[in-house]
Amino acid sequence: MNLPENAQKIDVAGASVDFYTYKEGDTTIFQFDSSMTGPPEPMVNAMAGLKLLDSSDKKLVMINHKAPGGLFSKIGENFSYVVQNLDDGNVKVVVRYIAGARDQADLSDSSCH
Repeated sequence: MNLPENAQKIDVAGASVDFYTYKEGDTTIFQFDSSMTGPPEPMVNAMAGLKLLDSSDKKLVMINHKAPGGLFSKIGENFSYVVQNLDDGNVKVVVRYIAGARDQADLSDSSCH
């Protein structure tokens, strides 16, 4: 996982992989890599990471082995996201907070269906 020099490892409740945080300008980034894990870990970690997004100056970066369609169906109305295909075959998903919408999302459901 490519991280900038200013990245710091943080503890995230419920996560099964390492999370890191760093700044890009005025934006706080939370990043994790679930590309080497199988279901339900990518969903569990994504849901744990989404709980960190409480303002529009924060975003979550997920590296995964494929686009997490199950995640998108759960958060599509509450968070915006962009998927980028990486050269190594993985995907990078960048999720942003939509003001006021996080409170409507059910971030406790980390099942993959």
